[in-house]
Amino acid sequence: MTMTMALAGLLSGLSATAEESNASGSSARGRIIAVDVKQIRGPLDTSFKVCIGAGRANEGLRADWQEQLRVAERECGFQYIRMHGLLTDDMGVYLEDAHGNPVYNWQYIDRLYDFLLSINIKPFVELSFMPKDLASGSRTIFWWKGNVTPPKSYDKWADLIRHLVGHFQDRYGHDEVKSWYFEVWNEPDLHDGFWTGTREDYFKLYAVTARAIKSVSPDYRVGGPATAMGQWDKSFIGFCSSNQVPLDFVSSHAYGVKSGYLDDTGQRGTVIDASPDSVTGRMVGERRMIDQSPMPGLPLHFTEWSSAYTPTDFMHDTYQQAAFILSKVKGAYPSVNSMSYWTFTDIFEENGPRMTPFHGGFGLINYEDLKKPAFYAFKFLNELGESELNNADPASWVCMNPDHSVQALFWNYTPLVPPANVNDQQFYQHEIPAKANGQVQLCITNLPAGSYTLEIYQTGYRANDVFTGYLDLGSPSQLTPAQVGILREQSKGSPQTVETIRIEAGQPFVRTFPLRQNDVYFIKLLPEKP
Repeated sequence: MTMTMALAGLLSGLSATAEESNASGSSARGRIIAVDVKQIRGPLDTSFKVCIGAGRANEGLRADWQEQLRVAERECGFQYIRMHGLLTDDMGVYLEDAHGNPVYNWQYIDRLYDFLLSINIKPFVELSFMPKDLASGSRTIFWWKGNVTPPKSYDKWADLIRHLVGHFQDRYGHDEVKSWYFEVWNEPDLHDGFWTGTREDYFKLYAVTARAIKSVSPDYRVGGPATAMGQWDKSFIGFCSSNQVPLDFVSSHAYGVKSGYLDDTGQRGTVIDASPDSVTGRMVGERRMIDQSPMPGLPLHFTEWSSAYTPTDFMHDTYQQAAFILSKVKGAYPSVNSMSYWTFTDIFEENGPRMTPFHGGFGLINYEDLKKPAFYAFKFLNELGESELNNADPASWVCMNPDHSVQALFWNYTPLVPPANVNDQQFYQHEIPAKANGQVQLCITNLPAGSYTLEIYQTGYRANDVFTGYLDLGSPSQLTPAQVGILREQSKGSPQTVETIRIEAGQPFVRTFPLRQNDVYFIKLLPEKP
């Protein structure tokens, strides 16, 4: 049997591969989300929008990248951005003259950071990778050749960091830089990928870097170790504690696949991990480890996370990704200070420029500025109100603002996973219709009497589902302007319905919604002004 025939049979009998997550509430049928606007849990925790990821610094000099970030900041509310390659040679930061003396240049970084601050996004500064003239070796990673070797001179590296941070202070001011984060390197525990030195070499790099930053100002925040798998994190905290090395936060990464941690060529296959504990288990466990360490209470930042670690996994493009995001944010947010989704855009060139409009890229937005379902997960989160209401349903938030407007965000996360011997790259590039999964009744009591505008938004199968629309067009390798217009209309995020309702004194708001696998609903109740 050919793979095409196997996949056709597979998709026709999809229910055999559907797995449901009890932890996300997706297996419940006839769910009831009941809240009382007088029962406030407290301020909404917004760790989900503290930071967002991007591929590398040099991409941030592109006009289309910058315009997409404007949109992401405006609609999703991201406050910081983290990216690789700030010190890589394509940013022109470091050279040595004929006598071995350092020559520093901040022009490219200035243009990038000036732009970020102009749109109210702060840098979460990842200090990587090694400038060629400062490197101890020639090993590189990715199409854009980030050097992953230790410095040939730790003294020169420390001088580079001091001059860089001092320049930031001179240009942007002490109080501004004090609000940033400095993270030392990226995934040094992946010895075959991002760091050719040993664990001890990384600890030395971190200590030298942290002390260089603190020499400019003790107020500046520095942390690490930005691990892929977390197995260095406990010993790293112990090292910093034992050696009085400054450490202001711990950072790590998590991806929701069953195996592997690096795909520098984009040629490997991945398979989604349908376990309710994927991604969230790492975050919860990391918080527990820190609190049992010699430095309890350290802030925890997951500076990368997504469903898969490769920009060739079509689940990133599908409607399922929105429910995945919400399920993981809900499960992890009490444990983390931030969780930086990887990434905001498909303008991402680790494996070189991508050749098709949809290719399994990490981004919330594709090359043609088309918003994927994942984008709407973050947009809906950003539009939740200031106060979270008490709510026993594990797959929802209900919030309100001081003006008595109420927002309800709820979803079904049912991982639709490939069968044995089929990977995500093969499985998700086909249309996957969603099956019915019961109903949700939303009941809100003690609303002030009056007229309200009810707005209902949705993502799911063929609802702001740009990838299925792309498949309908025959998956063209390039999109015409007319095709882009069709897909933009299908994914523009307008409410499905808008109506005016009347709430009488003592009357609850009650509405029932049909639910399919991986549907996401966002409901707004907006009191009309007298």
